[in-house]
Amino acid sequence: MPPFKAGLKRKANSEKTSVNAVEDKDSSSDNSGEDLLQGDLDKESDATDSEHEDVDPGSDGERDEVLFDDSADSVLEDEESGSDSIEESSDLTDSEDDESDGSEEKNDSQSESEEEHSADSGAETGTAPSAAGSSDESNKKEKRETQKKETIKNQKPTQSQKQQSNKKQKQKKKTKQTPPKQKEKKKMSSVDVLASKIEEATVSTEPVQQRDEYESGDTSDEEDRVNTAGEVPMWWYDEYPHVGYDLDGRKLVKPPQRDHIDEFLKKCEDPEFWRTVRDPATGQDIILSKEDLQLLERLRNSRVPSATHDEYEPWVEWFSREVLATPLRAFPEHKRSFLPSRSERLQVARLVHALKMGWTKTRRQLAAERRQKKERRFYDLWGSAPAPARSGPRALPAPRRPPPPHAESYNPPPEYLLDQREMKEWEKLSETPWKRKYTFLPTRHASLRAVPAYPRFVRERFLRCLDLYLAPRAIKMRLTINAEDLVPKLPSPRDLQPFPTSEVLCMRGHEGLVRSADFDPSGQYVVSGSDDGTVKVWETQTGRCLRTLALGEAVARVAWTPAAGLSLVAAARGRRLLLLNPGAGVGAHRAAAATDRLLAEPPPAHDVLMDERTSSCVQWETVDAEQWARGVRISISHFKPVTHVSWHARGDYVAVTLAEGAARAVVVHQLSRRRSQLPFRRAKGLVQCAVFHPHRPLIFVATQRVVRVYDLVKQELVRKLQAGAQWISAVAVHPAGDNLLVASYDRKLVWFDLELSARPYQTLRLHGGAVRSVAFHRRYPLFASGGDDRYLVVAHGMVYNDLLQNPLLVPLKQLAGPAPRGELCVLDVRWHPAQPWLLAAAADHTLRLYA
Repeated sequence: MPPFKAGLKRKANSEKTSVNAVEDKDSSSDNSGEDLLQGDLDKESDATDSEHEDVDPGSDGERDEVLFDDSADSVLEDEESGSDSIEESSDLTDSEDDESDGSEEKNDSQSESEEEHSADSGAETGTAPSAAGSSDESNKKEKRETQKKETIKNQKPTQSQKQQSNKKQKQKKKTKQTPPKQKEKKKMSSVDVLASKIEEATVSTEPVQQRDEYESGDTSDEEDRVNTAGEVPMWWYDEYPHVGYDLDGRKLVKPPQRDHIDEFLKKCEDPEFWRTVRDPATGQDIILSKEDLQLLERLRNSRVPSATHDEYEPWVEWFSREVLATPLRAFPEHKRSFLPSRSERLQVARLVHALKMGWTKTRRQLAAERRQKKERRFYDLWGSAPAPARSGPRALPAPRRPPPPHAESYNPPPEYLLDQREMKEWEKLSETPWKRKYTFLPTRHASLRAVPAYPRFVRERFLRCLDLYLAPRAIKMRLTINAEDLVPKLPSPRDLQPFPTSEVLCMRGHEGLVRSADFDPSGQYVVSGSDDGTVKVWETQTGRCLRTLALGEAVARVAWTPAAGLSLVAAARGRRLLLLNPGAGVGAHRAAAATDRLLAEPPPAHDVLMDERTSSCVQWETVDAEQWARGVRISISHFKPVTHVSWHARGDYVAVTLAEGAARAVVVHQLSRRRSQLPFRRAKGLVQCAVFHPHRPLIFVATQRVVRVYDLVKQELVRKLQAGAQWISAVAVHPAGDNLLVASYDRKLVWFDLELSARPYQTLRLHGGAVRSVAFHRRYPLFASGGDDRYLVVAHGMVYNDLLQNPLLVPLKQLAGPAPRGELCVLDVRWHPAQPWLLAAAADHTLRLYA
């Protein structure tokens, strides 16, 4: 209900308020200006419980209290006017008697307790005691009434007191006429009383009035704002000037919105801010009325929300001692209802059996056990007897004292006795005894019987016991670990399919060792290089040889460019790096033609310039017509033999590793400008291979025992990985770029997690011989390795996107490799770009495909 303000009308219906409340307002004129701006709610004693009327207000007794010091709106006075008979539920009040035009029927329903009720204020209102109340309470009431009357006589009469005294005289005259009727009502039966009470019971509910939409004034149009938007979220209307629709379908315009500064100013200036809430349906600010605050306070105190509800109303005996004419149950009880049933007899037999066996205990036994548990038990902490089962700690043996030295003997050797100089020093340190050599004075006795009693024996024993009591105690348990617990719980290989399980194709045609092999970007063709000086191109599906390029010298390495629009193969033949075009018969003829057009015309001369250091070890040679016809497009000559070739992910750069090249062992060639670079100036070791990072401008350079990671843009060393191997043979980078796999000639596979540490994450020993090649699959979480033993190992290597979860490494399959030739077996392994197929270059002049 909105508060009183200048320019606003209060819409409270004065007819619905009780006249008693008006009289109380007159009587408590000092408190007429209610101040709801206080932080704490004024509380007032609740006189509903007559037993607490004589208790000191400062006592600790539990008393229900009225939350506000304003008795004008109190509704408890409606219950004060109840009669001493069972019909004390009448809702008629003194104010209603004045407005009843002298009707005697309503006056008869009022009780004589109205005369005894004090009309000074509405603060001590409460329900009248029932007819069954004790005589002591009535005596106490009479004493209080007499005391109040004396205090009223001593004070000067006010207008409100005069009005109340006049009303009292009227009520006394009326009540003098009512005794005959009350006596008649007392003779009424309980059923008639109940019927009359139900007829007189009325329910009065009043709606909570809300504050207006605008503070400028109150109009009848804005009185009932009902939002018919339904149960939709109100944030749907954040971008609209209205908050919903009324019953007639008109938009409910939002009130003026306030920002944080306005809220702060309103909080500082508006005294009603502390009890102002916003209606989410209409957006209006509603000031909680005094009744609303009382309701909230009662709910917080776990009390009945309505203050008019009487929790202690008299009990109505529905079933009384009076014999009714018509019985409620007209048939006699059956005979079996007086006899125990079979289920009950079995249940009793089970209980008796449980008592005999000791499973169930009697109440006396349970009480004795509870008393025994409550008794405090003591036990020897260092004793040999076990501690009680309830206490918990085990008995620990006390630590043994060290054996006494020779100086503590009753007859010590002469060298342990103190001479005169030592005795002087002993006496000198009397004030600082902790600096002495001994804590006791060595003395000699003729016999053990001559040894006197030790005077500090009891104190030392006490200190020893104190040390034992306060000393930390611990039991070292022996660990019992099963061998199965040490083995990690790995998933089943069936759950990690697909992966290659058997050999499906064998390609024969080379006459020497097949050193290297690779797939084209589409996976349709395979290129291989052999010691017989030829490079062959095969079809993956059928294993048919499509073209043979004779280079005249052993081919150490072949690698197909990863660029999908080019048909180019890098082949390392001795000291030369040859870029070959397999031709129009292999692959798409348009890609072959585009490759020829790109490499036919040399770039401008200013792009080809190189420094003296680079030009001394690298020469770009022109290709004659005969070499062009054989498929050679570019020839690059080096000062040392080429051992390893690696393409960049974009296909424009090629990293070449030279044997015994020292500081010039790694050379990077750029095809678009046809120039070379030497990225390093110092030799860090014997370089085995160099591999580009798949996404970032990084290069991995593997020496004999260390893998170094360099940043090509910043031209600095990023990380140094300690492999822990004797001789590194190959390096493979995961397609995501965060993990690295290193193979070594000492039969190890070392997995590095670059985001975790520079140390190996896991070392795998899956081969019985030297590991010469390792490769990751581009799409599937698979990696494979091959070496000098007769097996190719396929493993599952799952790398998770969650950086907090470590990679999962699971060995899956050992594939039977080709027959060894001498000490060599598998020289190179490669994965198909799209399928889980594995290609192995063998020492028995064959290529083998596993699927």
